[in-house]
Amino acid sequence: MRNELVQPRRASPPASLGHVDTRTDLAAAFRWAARLNFHEGVANHFSAAISEDGSQFLMNPNQVHFSRVRASDLICVNANDPETMVRPDAPDPTAWGLHGALHRQCPHARVALHLHSIHATVLSTLQDPRLPPIDQNCAMFFNRYAIDTEYGGLAFQEEAERCCRQLADPEKQVLIMCHHGVIVIGRSVADAFNRLFYFERAAETYIKALWTGQPLSVLSDEVAEKTAKELETYPDQAERHFAELRAILDTEEPNYAT
Repeated sequence: MRNELVQPRRASPPASLGHVDTRTDLAAAFRWAARLNFHEGVANHFSAAISEDGSQFLMNPNQVHFSRVRASDLICVNANDPETMVRPDAPDPTAWGLHGALHRQCPHARVALHLHSIHATVLSTLQDPRLPPIDQNCAMFFNRYAIDTEYGGLAFQEEAERCCRQLADPEKQVLIMCHHGVIVIGRSVADAFNRLFYFERAAETYIKALWTGQPLSVLSDEVAEKTAKELETYPDQAERHFAELRAILDTEEPNYAT
C-alpha cells in the first residue's frame, strides 16, 4: 500500500470572533514576518479590512511580538471611531494613526503591512530612495511605488494622514517612507505579503549592488514595464506562495491559527 502524506489538521480561531479566514491569514503573515526577520521588537503593524468600505479592520494588539500573534489575538477597530484609543484593548498610538488614516483614505487598500525591514529601510535613508529596475524583482515595482520625503516624527495622525495620501493612487502599491520604513498594500493578505516579500528582496539586491561600487546595469523603461505587467498577471503566484507558507506553519506552529 502506498504511503499517503498526512496533512496536519488545520486549527482555527473561535467562529464567534468572525472573519476566520482573514484572521488566520493575517496571523500567518505576522509569524512569517518574524521568521524572515522583517519585524522590529514589538513595534510595526499589519491590518486587514473586514467591511465593504474598508473602515472596519483587524490589526495586531499593542506590544505583542510578531512571533506570538494568534488569529484570536487580533483586535477589530473602526477607522471612524474617535473612542478607539480609550478602549481597554486600544492599539498602539502610531498603529492607530497610520492604519486608521490608511483605511479611511484608501478603501482599495484592503490589507496594509507596515515594517522597518532592514533593506527597505536602508533604501528609505538614501538621498535618492528610488528603486531602479536592475533585475526582475526590482522591475516588479517599476512605477508602482510612491515616496514620502517629508518625515517629521512618529506616525501620529498628522504624519499618518500625509503618508497615506501618497497611496491614494491605486497603482501605487508600496510607500517608501523616508527615514522610517515601508508600507505595502494589497487586495488580500496573500497579495500584500507576497509584494512585501519581493520588495524587501528587491531592496536587498539593489543595496548589495551598490556595495560593489560598480556601475549599475539598469533595464529600459519598456522592458521594466513589460516585466511588471507580466508579474502582475502571473497565475495565482501570490496565493500559491502564501498557501505554502501557511502549510509550513500548520505543521510547525499550528497555534498561529487558534
